[in-house]
Amino acid sequence: MKHEKQFFTLSFVGILITIALGASHIGSNFSGPATHFNPLYNSAEAAIRPALRSREGSRSQKKALVPVTEGRASFYSDQFHGRKTANGETFNMDKLTAAHPFLPFGTRVRVTNLRNGKDVIVRINDRGPFVKGRIIDLSTSAAKEIGLIKSGTVRVKLEALSSGQSAFIAG
Repeated sequence: MKHEKQFFTLSFVGILITIALGASHIGSNFSGPATHFNPLYNSAEAAIRPALRSREGSRSQKKALVPVTEGRASFYSDQFHGRKTANGETFNMDKLTAAHPFLPFGTRVRVTNLRNGKDVIVRINDRGPFVKGRIIDLSTSAAKEIGLIKSGTVRVKLEALSSGQSAFIAG
């Protein structure tokens, strides 16, 4: 009787493992083998596909940037210098990097200060900002480039230049 109970338990665990593996296989087919499914990326990319198709016709013509979004930007304080970022790098306040809530790591983004027109190109290597109403956290060096240090926050426009997953990402 004791062995029958153990056999039943092992069989039940085996069935659960099989179901879990099958579900993860279905998920990987849905999102593609090299990317993770994110409905924000897919819906945003779907919205700009017609504009991208019209630009693909002429290879000699430089592709226009697709505006990602507008909102408030802030910058990291010095206390984060030397700490690990979300992608595993060590944060260096002197490099042109930034934190964004969902753009893929490695995405290059042009950040334009809407008050003075200055811009800087940063690479996304962290997640954040975690303050309501803000869309990007810049490194100290990037904040200096666009004149953000004195005010602390400023209204900016973000434009994706390149990404590991897609050349154009909207948010």
